Amino acid sequence: MQDTLESRHELRDDVAEHRDPEYDIDPLFVNRWSPRAMTGDPLDEEEYLPLFEAARWAPSAFNNQHWRFLVADREDEEWDAFLDLLSENNRTWASDAAVLAVIVSKTTFDHNGEPAPVHSFDTGAAWENLALEGARRGLAVHGMAGFDYERAAEELNVPEEYAVEAMVAIGEHAPPETLSEELQDREQPSDRKPLSEIVHRGGFQ
Repeated sequence: MQDTLESRHELRDDVAEHRDPEYDIDPLFVNRWSPRAMTGDPLDEEEYLPLFEAARWAPSAFNNQHWRFLVADREDEEWDAFLDLLSENNRTWASDAAVLAVIVSKTTFDHNGEPAPVHSFDTGAAWENLALEGARRGLAVHGMAGFDYERAAEELNVPEEYAVEAMVAIGEHAPPETLSEELQDREQPSDRKPLSEIVHRGGFQ
């Protein structure tokens, strides 16, 4: 694992083919992308819990730590229930993940019970920490919106004051050839909009 961690200090060749940052930033940010091809092999807790440890340290308004992760790995009896929440398209490849997680966020502040307008913002920061740690460790991490939000809330007993945000698949990388032909064509890092399109000096332009 140490060799894998150390290799994250450079921009990977397969990523550099598709991504060219405009400024000098840590390669980890650019190396992170969302693969679908996974081996179907299980991961020990010691291999995937560090991703959630990274998420734990995300910034949070009033230190509320809105994020919660509902997790099932391949050896849990709940695995099929988590897998069944996914859309058919996502299920075709996510069935080879080692871990599935549903991300939820607390919509109120602990200290006064008032609505927390930044609960999704903060939870997104925790997700990004998780995804970056996964990339640092050479794991495939893919966030998903294609699943049944209402069923997830009901079947996983999510309290009313929590919002279902997203699902995540985590696993060992597999060759793109393990995917359908349609997904193989998409199994590469996507580019990003230019900085000039997302940064507006002063007001929105």
